Amino acid sequence: MTDLAERIQDELIQAIERDQLVLPTLPEVALRIREAAEDPDVSIGELARVISTDTALSARLIKVVNSPLLRSRQEITDLQMAVNRLGVVYTANLATGLAMAQLFQATTDIIDQRMRAVWARSTEVAGISHVLCKHYTRLKSDQATLAGLVHLIGVLPILSYAEENSELLQDSVTLDLIIERIHPLIGDRILAAWEFPQPLRRIPSEHLDFQRQPESVDYADIVQVAMLQSIAGTEHPFAQLDWSQIPSFARLGLNPASDQEEEDLSAEMEAAMALLG
Repeated sequence: MTDLAERIQDELIQAIERDQLVLPTLPEVALRIREAAEDPDVSIGELARVISTDTALSARLIKVVNSPLLRSRQEITDLQMAVNRLGVVYTANLATGLAMAQLFQATTDIIDQRMRAVWARSTEVAGISHVLCKHYTRLKSDQATLAGLVHLIGVLPILSYAEENSELLQDSVTLDLIIERIHPLIGDRILAAWEFPQPLRRIPSEHLDFQRQPESVDYADIVQVAMLQSIAGTEHPFAQLDWSQIPSFARLGLNPASDQEEEDLSAEMEAAMALLG
């Protein structure tokens, strides 16, 4: 590790420990949606009215509900029908995830490209997570989708820091090293600050623990397998691991040595990724 990488990593870790690191906040519309959804007495109409304040988000929700992933016999033509079809909790989780796209933007071209690349990776893993959850577990696919969308959230403050520090902008190798080392720690902090559900709060760190042993399959397992499947066939170091020795595949009931299962679901996974991206 270079002196520059070590120094900046230490600065960021100290800022985290002192609560001095500026963490991203959820977009305003996502905060209002989550607040409304937490009200046990909220009606479908009230939640739809909150979401309707963001026209682009409303349109995307209707598009998702009418997609092959969720489509019912009746075409959904308005937001209230969409919320009624999905239910309050599912709608809130999906809307939160879709609204997060607003966070992955920057003012400099270099960092903006990186932000968009991180969001693209996140939506890819989220799409695969949705399909894996639906077909191989009894967990909630909306939670799995959201887990996939936030698994790299800790990269955001590091890229924002780099945007303010020209030495990092000019040294992509050092920046990548810092991101790899500390984004899981920062990600866990962000999800705790956002008061995410407990099963999702440690997704940024837990999805990288390849020998973890939970009592039963969980969302970190789903995201871990989805992340690995997304890099299959690449030069990524994780793609070179012996996946047969990674317990999360067995907990999902998947054989990592067989491509057939993934091929069977590939069209559905691609549809999910396209919708979220």
